[in-house]
Amino acid sequence: MKDRSHPAWPRRRTRTVRIGRVPVGGGAPIAVQSMTKTDTRDVAATLRQIESLGRAGCEIVRLAVPDRRAALALKTIKKSASLPLVADIHFDHRLALAALDAGVDGLRINPGNIGEKANVREVVRAARERTVPIRIGVNAGSLEKPLLRKYGGPTPRALVESALGHIKILEDLDFELIKISLKSSDVLTTLAAYRLLAAKVDYPFHAGITEAGGPVSGAVISAVGLTLLLEEGLADTIRVSLTAPPEDEVRAGFLILAGLGIRRGGIRVVSCPTCGRCEVDLTTIAAEVERRLRDLSGELTVAVMGCTVNGPGEAKGADLGIACGRGGGALFKRGRLLRRIPEARIVDELVAEAVRLAAEAEEAEE
Repeated sequence: MKDRSHPAWPRRRTRTVRIGRVPVGGGAPIAVQSMTKTDTRDVAATLRQIESLGRAGCEIVRLAVPDRRAALALKTIKKSASLPLVADIHFDHRLALAALDAGVDGLRINPGNIGEKANVREVVRAARERTVPIRIGVNAGSLEKPLLRKYGGPTPRALVESALGHIKILEDLDFELIKISLKSSDVLTTLAAYRLLAAKVDYPFHAGITEAGGPVSGAVISAVGLTLLLEEGLADTIRVSLTAPPEDEVRAGFLILAGLGIRRGGIRVVSCPTCGRCEVDLTTIAAEVERRLRDLSGELTVAVMGCTVNGPGEAKGADLGIACGRGGGALFKRGRLLRRIPEARIVDELVAEAVRLAAEAEEAEE
């Protein structure tokens, strides 16, 4: 996926930090990330999920580190992982030290909740020696009790005050390899918090709507929230948080960016909602095409259309498209009619043509 300059989406000026090979902030492409949902102590399962996320296009992956066994597993995971790793740690600074020793590329900690200042100083020293950034992650669901009392709940100002407090701890230790997230499950609270903090700091922002929901509701809420944040240049890396497989989070993230014209690339399947004019099982066909093209690399638009009203136009306008009628459909490749296909062969032939087109494009770039 390539970043594309788009005048409608100006980026806020920030510093740059690097999570392994991936730059975040400073005008770098907006990175899409996710979090493994395996038990980190299960090295084999976690590595399988990291590889699956990589195939889906994930650029940074975060792992929960709840105890020492999980922290020790990071060393083995890091040796084989193909993606930059961020260790997500709370309360115990020793886990952060173990994660750094394992070679992780980033930490997600809140310095105010890992104990006394000596503990924070030890973690900061180890992170600085390894040039490992720290993400301060403020979440409405785990805000400090004094701030909840002061503001009457997890308001935008409460989130920002929490973030500024954690930032000051790191800055007082001359550590500025920082990125920040301010997350709420409420879109407008999240937007207001990022706006407030953007006026006070120039650190890059990790953006998203936390606990957004299931595959449909969560993707919709995330799309709404991230569009508002992206419109104001308030996102340098994003995560779509879904109660769903993490690969779905990554796909949703790229679809949001591609839909806004911020990033391009990937396989986009365009399909109609169907109506009484549809004479094939388009729902099944579209779902199967999307499933089978899910991990295909390249940049293609594939149209799966169900009737003769909008179907031919959409199919001709796509890189590859099928316009269905009774018992089959007409296959178009970049505006040219290739052939007619019976319904039973639509998925196989459409997918095969998409694979060929992607291969042709890859050869042309070499």
